[in-house]
Parts: sequence; structure tokens; C-alpha cells
Amino acid sequence: MLLQSISENAIMMTLPYTPDSSAYLIAVKQQLENQSFIVEAVVGYRTITVYFDPLRISHQKMKKVITATSEQKQTEKINGRLHHIPVCYDKTFGIDIAHVMKNKKLSWQKVVALHSNPTYNVSFLGFSPGFPFLTGMDQTLATPRKDKPRLEVPQGSVGIAGGQTGIYPSTSPGGWQIIGRTPVNLLPLADDRPTLLAPGDQIRFYPITKIEFEQLQKEERIKNDN
Repeated sequence: MLLQSISENAIMMTLPYTPDSSAYLIAVKQQLENQSFIVEAVVGYRTITVYFDPLRISHQKMKKVITATSEQKQTEKINGRLHHIPVCYDKTFGIDIAHVMKNKKLSWQKVVALHSNPTYNVSFLGFSPGFPFLTGMDQTLATPRKDKPRLEVPQGSVGIAGGQTGIYPSTSPGGWQIIGRTPVNLLPLADDRPTLLAPGDQIRFYPITKIEFEQLQKEERIKNDN
């Protein structure tokens, strides 16, 4: 374990990567955020960055708190939500699904089944606000990201990069292989938290048709306007 002071009010802890790193770091985050002098704890693949009130606790004492918390056996259940996210895998939206099919020698139906079957864990949010990095994908679908990223990937696009999958919360550049799109807004902003998803949450995808996508998209726009 490595602890680094990265600013006057932040310390980063870095761990060696293991398959259980994500769940462990999320559990540590929840334990740390119970402390009144901690402002926020942000989880990455192998890191957790702890922002604290330097007027209430020193760097040295904060490092001791982080060390003690990380050494505890994290037995508490992660407090996360289960989200059922609709995805339209039609080739109109899944602009790279043909590439994945060819690369993995799979039918369209098999790609959809393999992608929508698992329960995914939200390991952390990054790249852009609200972008969930999801673990738990069937590695049969693992496909390298594009050699040349697109300048614009539409909001709601669902993609694959290596052995992971994720959702673009907003239109942005990106190099993931896009296999579908969801009409669900991942950045509600007006709700009790600014992003729909949070580390520790889980996702189940389910396939929908283009007609269902358009109807749900209309409903989502009406909900966001109100």
C-alpha cells in the first residue's frame, strides 16, 4: 500500500491490483466517509483519494486513519442500488456491434445475450462526469478499444473496451466499441445525487427495440423537463 499527499487536503492510497480491489476500495470508502472530518473519498481502479478538512485533522493523523481503516477486515455489506437499464442493440445505435461480431465470431443474438446476461458492478466513475466503469462482463466479448477514437460518441452509448463495458452519460469523444444505446439519463442532476450511478451500485441490462427506445426516450425527456 502506498500513501501520497497530493494536496493540502487530499491523500491518495494506491493498492496492488487484484480482482477484489474494487469491492474492497468501495467498502473502505464507505467506512472513511463515516468520519465527520472527511469531505469525500473518490475510488479508482487501484486507488482511493481522500479529501479531508485540514483544519480538523493533520496529514499525519489522516494517514493513520486511512491505514487503520484499510487494515480492517471489510465485512460490511456495500450499500448500493440495483439498476435495470434498457439498451437498444440495433445496429443503428450499436455502430460497432458488427465489428465485435466479426472479431469474436459471434451472431448478433449471441452478443446481445452475452452482454445483457451478467449483473455488473459499478467499480468507479471516471473519464467524464457520471461515466461508469463496469466489471463483470463475459470475457467472450472482450474487444480492444478503437485505434482512433471518435470525436463524438452520442449520449447513452454503451461500449466495450478490453474486458470492461460502460455507458457514455453525455456526448463526448471516445474510443470504446459501441454496441448499443440506452435512453436513460445518467446525469439527472436534480435528484438526491447528481449522477444516477455510484460506485458500489449494480446494473442489469435488458434489450429493447428501436420503437421502445424512442418511447422511453420521450418519457425521459418529459421527466427531465419537469
